[in-house]
Amino acid sequence: MPEFSCKLSGPSTPLQHVWEHTIGSGHAALALRADWQTQLARSHRELGVQHVRFHGLLSDPMDTLICQDEKWLYSFFNTDRIMDYILSIGMRPFVELSFTPDALSSSGKTAFHYRANVSAPRAPAEWATLINKLVRHWIDRYGSVEVGKWFFEVWNEPNLTVFGSGKQSDYFTLYRSTVEAIKQADASLVVGGPATANGEWVDDFVAFCETNQLPADFISTHQYPTDSFGKPGDDTETQLSKSTPGFMRQRAQIAHDQARGRPVYYTEWSTSSNPRDHLHDEPFAAAFSVNILMSVFDLVKAYSYWTFSDIFDENYMPSQPFQGGFGLLSTEGVPKPAYRAFELLHHLGTDQLMVKGKHDTVSAWATRRDSTVKLLLTNHALPRHPISTETVHLGLTDTASPRTVYIERVDEDHANPKRTWQEMGAAEYPTPRHIEQLEAASQVEKRPIDVHYNTRTITIDVDLPAHAVAVITLELPLLNV
Repeated sequence: MPEFSCKLSGPSTPLQHVWEHTIGSGHAALALRADWQTQLARSHRELGVQHVRFHGLLSDPMDTLICQDEKWLYSFFNTDRIMDYILSIGMRPFVELSFTPDALSSSGKTAFHYRANVSAPRAPAEWATLINKLVRHWIDRYGSVEVGKWFFEVWNEPNLTVFGSGKQSDYFTLYRSTVEAIKQADASLVVGGPATANGEWVDDFVAFCETNQLPADFISTHQYPTDSFGKPGDDTETQLSKSTPGFMRQRAQIAHDQARGRPVYYTEWSTSSNPRDHLHDEPFAAAFSVNILMSVFDLVKAYSYWTFSDIFDENYMPSQPFQGGFGLLSTEGVPKPAYRAFELLHHLGTDQLMVKGKHDTVSAWATRRDSTVKLLLTNHALPRHPISTETVHLGLTDTASPRTVYIERVDEDHANPKRTWQEMGAAEYPTPRHIEQLEAASQVEKRPIDVHYNTRTITIDVDLPAHAVAVITLELPLLNV
């Protein structure tokens, strides 16, 4: 039996909710859709996410720049529609400056179903003019104080040939022209990079900026658990079977050290890099996400999940509601188990208490906010590793008798709408009535749980099935916290 103990009057350390800083999306044009906007507002309201990041803000579908009759025509109308909406719901953009407008392109190289032009700008000066005009426009529209709270990230995964040449020198040229153009508009704006995949180039990027006296206000990079354990097209579960939350922490530690005191923002991560991984829709992703997030929060300023919604068309946009997409929400807006796990994390306290105990698959954390203590539990193993239902014994000492105790669960039998969808016949196009049933199946319920109290000690026994997330909430008398 896994056993854990916690002294509720003991010292605490800060728990930074780094998963709430930023959330990912697909590409900018999707942000003009009403359903995308509805789902983002819900994610902000229920998960507490504060910024949103997406590709392609400068791509041709956004009409930012065209050449007509040998004249440059700039239009920021569509970008304004997006920024207006983001700000209207109390969020801010994490601005990824990509990709190249066709009019500035050095080649016709494209990526994704929506044909993002990923070739480098043919002339750094022309690109810098676009960036400077756009940033000055936003300052005029929203004010320097507001734009000063945004983040400007240069490009996306330049170390991969799918997004350009894959050469450091080309990216460094692009970064120089971009950061200089932004700082000319307002030196206080926050700019960073290198936005690389797999934590690469961070050390070289910092050295380049320091040598050339270029600002780098933050470091951004990406990490997926499947990175370094195979190549694209390999079996995802085979790759995942080699990874652990410890791998993600190790990579975050390296980036933290290489940043040389600069804040580190992970602007993409997910439970795997496969855009059609069935595990994204299942309780596995919920338990795995919690374990990863609780392993890295002290090393980074942001850990941005990719993505908040399956309204996402890098390859194409499937019609069926559970198709293994990256999103926390299905195309219809039904919360997946991982969404509900993020919701539970949002309600954790900001003070973390020490928990003693160790088990191969079960992990436990305790947080406190005022008179509320929350015990976070997972039972998780990677694919092809043994796991079974475990009865977890919790001992909480130096406490008064709780006023209220309840448990919330995400597992195979709780907050698992994919199973309900399969039981309903796995319709490719669910009816509105079906969507209502799936929404109901996704709900996290608060259930009373038995506790034993004796001599300032609370004991709780709880069963955790495989790939479960559970949060036990104890409301204690204020005087005894």
